[in-house]
Amino acid sequence: MTILETTDLTKMFGRVKALDRVNIEMKEGEVYGFIGPNGAGKSTTLRVLLGAIKATSGSARIFGKDVWKDAVAVHRRIAYVPGDVSLWPNLTGGEVIDLFMKLHGTKNRGRRSELIDLFDLDPAKKCGTYSKGNRQKVALIAAFASDADLYIMDEPTSGLDPLMEKLFQKQVLEARENGKSVLLSSHILSEVEKLCDRVSIIRQGAIIETGSLTDLRHLTRTTLLLETKKPPQGLSAVKGVHELAHKEGAIQFQVDTEELDHVMAFVSAFGIIRLESAPPTLEDLFLRHYETARPQAQ
Repeated sequence: MTILETTDLTKMFGRVKALDRVNIEMKEGEVYGFIGPNGAGKSTTLRVLLGAIKATSGSARIFGKDVWKDAVAVHRRIAYVPGDVSLWPNLTGGEVIDLFMKLHGTKNRGRRSELIDLFDLDPAKKCGTYSKGNRQKVALIAAFASDADLYIMDEPTSGLDPLMEKLFQKQVLEARENGKSVLLSSHILSEVEKLCDRVSIIRQGAIIETGSLTDLRHLTRTTLLLETKKPPQGLSAVKGVHELAHKEGAIQFQVDTEELDHVMAFVSAFGIIRLESAPPTLEDLFLRHYETARPQAQ
């Protein structure tokens, strides 16, 4: 079932087109990655989804409801974590968590205590004394304690140390196992790769790629480290071979994934002694597309 959908979502700020016909379709129980560098349009998209700003044209619906007209009904079932959390400085962390839980109608004190212990937060301290990482913990605890149906997270691990990042990732995976949905906007590609079922890459306000990591990896290259009995003469001229270099008595190069079959047939004639393969990562895909792709209308 589709839980979140945008259709030709466009947002203008004066003459500047911040979003250019953005199309997203997110399924229930899915962790959906939304990636792109600062200024690409991620936060603007999320602000439209949260009903904080109105789209210039196009539509956005969550739980089948219009995010602008039915914002109150939508917010009852979502939890939002921004990348830069601002809290009431004179309230304690525990009081802020309680406030957000009350707004969501959640009374699970056991879950609250469990999360406070997991994230190692002192809830008795006033928010004005918290570091950025501790403010982030308050927002994450409040979100995961709310038992929302959809979590919208914009750079949620900003300011967290690696241990806390792992705890966050575990909570996201548990939420998915419980049938919850997570829209994760992040520039930490390894985090997206670990957590997300599908990803969209946004560039200059337009979606340039969408799909599962398996779907997208055919668009990038596999790195091979090769050692042969005889020098593989002519390898650099073989279709699909790129970035040829000598390394530790072997040859390292990249191969377009769709050309692997005939490249392997070519090098096998030289007597393979050693062959190591590294599959393409999300970072490879992202960098390749961000350097070369132009936004396409959806």
